Amino acid sequence: MNVSGKTKVCAIIGDPIDHTMSPPMHNAAYKELGLDYIYLPFQVKKEHLKQAVAGLKALNVRGFNVTMPHKVSIIPMLDGLDPLAEKIGAVNTVVNDKGVLTGHNTDGLGVLQALLEKGLEPEGKKVVVIGAGGASRAISYVLAQHGARLTILNRKQELDWAEKIAASINKDLGAAAQVMELGSKQLAAALAGADILIHATSVGMHPDTEKSLVPAELLRSGLTVFDVIYSPLKTKLLRDAEAAGCRTIGGVDMLVWQGILCFEKWTGQQAPLETMRREAIKMLQIEEH
Repeated sequence: MNVSGKTKVCAIIGDPIDHTMSPPMHNAAYKELGLDYIYLPFQVKKEHLKQAVAGLKALNVRGFNVTMPHKVSIIPMLDGLDPLAEKIGAVNTVVNDKGVLTGHNTDGLGVLQALLEKGLEPEGKKVVVIGAGGASRAISYVLAQHGARLTILNRKQELDWAEKIAASINKDLGAAAQVMELGSKQLAAALAGADILIHATSVGMHPDTEKSLVPAELLRSGLTVFDVIYSPLKTKLLRDAEAAGCRTIGGVDMLVWQGILCFEKWTGQQAPLETMRREAIKMLQIEEH
């Protein structure tokens, strides 16, 4: 590609940043559509976040993704938030409109789109979410907005995190999200009549690929299992779920869909879904070998 003074720049900031799949995914999409854009990764330490955001604004970067550990701490540095990001209290995408930085959150919407793509409409479905961090908060809020009946499980030490998510959903949306401590008895009870299980913690992520929070005997056909981890492509939870006859969705689908949603905000063009998916899977397969 030819980079010139007219080339629009998009980026991702985080720490660490060396494992990000976003640059190859976005750059392949720009190439496919013939867009004069480039996407770059920047490692930004916590203590440099304020300067980095000011710098990106001054350099007139078109937009950028925000990954760990900056998704919450960046909020005071932005000029505004879209209503969903405000409700979730976390930002993973920033759009720069002539020097005005607006924060968005496409994580939960990425999960929603991945479900819809498989023909799974959340409305009226019983959804069990494991975890209560930033990913869980975004996913839980969006699915509750779309009519899912939620049960959120988290470990005892951080049960109050799950309670905060449920309280906020129930207050804002008039929903009836429930909370349980993450234990095998509670998990068995929650999964008994569940339609969809979403795992939103880092357990099972590379290099601890033989770990899973869900005992294999609790999985059954008729249940859809969605693991938001994308490295490895197939976690132990997904392998166990496949063996039990469950329908499975991997974290790469969330990664690709949240990427598509920010691509469209920055470029105003429809993103090439299959190109972005293919590129993300290719990069993950290279990492795994």
